[in-house]
Amino acid sequence: MDIQIFTGFDHVLLEVSQALAPLVVLFLIFQFAFLKLEREQIYRIIIGLILTFFGLAFFLQGVYVGFLPAGREMGTVLGGFEKLWIIIPIGFVLGFVATIAEPAVRVLSYEVEKTSSGYIKEMVILLTLALGVGVFVALGMAKIIYGIPFYYIIIPGYLIVLLMLKFSAPEFTAIAFDSGGVATGPMTVTFIMAMAIGIADTMPGRDAVIDGFGLIALVALAPIIAVMALGLLYKDKEEL
Repeated sequence: MDIQIFTGFDHVLLEVSQALAPLVVLFLIFQFAFLKLEREQIYRIIIGLILTFFGLAFFLQGVYVGFLPAGREMGTVLGGFEKLWIIIPIGFVLGFVATIAEPAVRVLSYEVEKTSSGYIKEMVILLTLALGVGVFVALGMAKIIYGIPFYYIIIPGYLIVLLMLKFSAPEFTAIAFDSGGVATGPMTVTFIMAMAIGIADTMPGRDAVIDGFGLIALVALAPIIAVMALGLLYKDKEEL
């Protein structure tokens, strides 16, 4: 099997350069106008930028040549199963592990524990997000299998969020909505979405556009509900 690992890598390098360039320009403006950092700190930032540049480039290239095709092929295989209900628990497991592996989720979990002075543990947030995403990915798989309309899930979901806003601990509200953003990172989007499209494209009577998409919106909703539910638990704990 001939795999062209670095096919299109020049475009990836260009994309990463365009993404980082505004940040570098903004930093330089602040450095000369306000920060006045020492030379040693500048060297550390430059090394960090170089590592970030190549890390992002290799990661995105891996996504394009590995994750997307793998997710699509897995979806094609799963969509051909005779007992389609098996896809639901498989979706839960894949959603769980993809969230655990998501770099942005780990950064958020670390920052939450650090900022809360250990009140909200990093592992608690990480597992809460992973469980929430796992459940909603499984729900998304059920949507594809049984042809459930998207708005039957997303509208009640956000109504639940609005209701929980009234009762959840205030410090968890902002964390919850940030969690919805970080959970839809490159690991989840590239792998889970590609798999969902593959399943919908393979199953008879399903449309890859209508049934395959929408899963990422559910993934974005999952951490909001999960973290706010965690806030309710913390609130009850404080009242005891």
